[in-house]
Amino acid sequence: MNFSAPDDDSEHATHTVAERAAAASRSTWVSVIVNLLLSATQIVVGVLAKSQGLIADGIHSLSDLVADFVVLFASHHAKKDADTDHPYGHQRFETAASLALGVLLIAVGVGMVMSALRKIESPDSIATAHTSALWVAVAAIASKELLFRYMLKVAKAVKSGMLVANAWHARSDAASSLVVALGLIGNLAGYPLLDPIAALIVGFMVGKMGWTFGWDAMHDLMDRAINEEEVEAIRNTLISTPGVAGVHDVRTRKMGDMVVVDAHIEVDATLTVEAGHNIAVAARQAVMQRHRVLNLMTHVDPAHRPDKDHDSSGNATHAL
Repeated sequence: MNFSAPDDDSEHATHTVAERAAAASRSTWVSVIVNLLLSATQIVVGVLAKSQGLIADGIHSLSDLVADFVVLFASHHAKKDADTDHPYGHQRFETAASLALGVLLIAVGVGMVMSALRKIESPDSIATAHTSALWVAVAAIASKELLFRYMLKVAKAVKSGMLVANAWHARSDAASSLVVALGLIGNLAGYPLLDPIAALIVGFMVGKMGWTFGWDAMHDLMDRAINEEEVEAIRNTLISTPGVAGVHDVRTRKMGDMVVVDAHIEVDATLTVEAGHNIAVAARQAVMQRHRVLNLMTHVDPAHRPDKDHDSSGNATHAL
């Protein structure tokens, strides 16, 4: 869930923690309402119409409700200000939420696969579904696709990886409903085995999606760097700051959907400490205004100095 480097100032614009939390809350409550109505309809009609695929899809929608409340919980805590125990803020609540979403999806997927396999092992027990199940599946496809497009638009507007994950979760629901609809068409056409096969495919889809989200979140919790395009954009902002003669050793790590950056900047060696400090402050402000950077730690090096001015670790002996 990486974001490409922006191309202009409008795309460089960042959003406050409060704005991101408000967007998460608004889009997630819409998802809660849709999933509540869908899960109730799918499960009830699935039972009455004797469709395992539709029941599985209803359980999938029900798991989305749990996922939505995980997102709301994370958004509430992520907007808290930095404190003594969390000097960089609480943004990683979002990453933890993405990991929780992944684990939830894996568990739901495994359960659906096991249930479908048991049904396939006893084909004589598979009943012919009622046509009402197909109409509900088609309605679910449309509802989930519209929900996906709405949530992804909000997620990209505020650049939230957690909301992107939740949006694609909705898209996986639309895909699973499509599979269920195809299975129901086969069931109604005289091939009842296709209904539990559809449930099996949905289970695999859900599990794979969960693995992807969980794996990405785990790497982010291990201080994964952002993509090279965005690093290059930050480097360009630093080098364009008046007084900065060079930039090197730019390192990044994700903090939720924000970024913490360490960078070495080079300034004229004849400048005073105060002048070098002012340049570093200007560079930091420029980066934080134009990029989704939570904090930038600058290290000031003299430009065009021999290597003897650096210690054994390669760092300059004077830093800001």
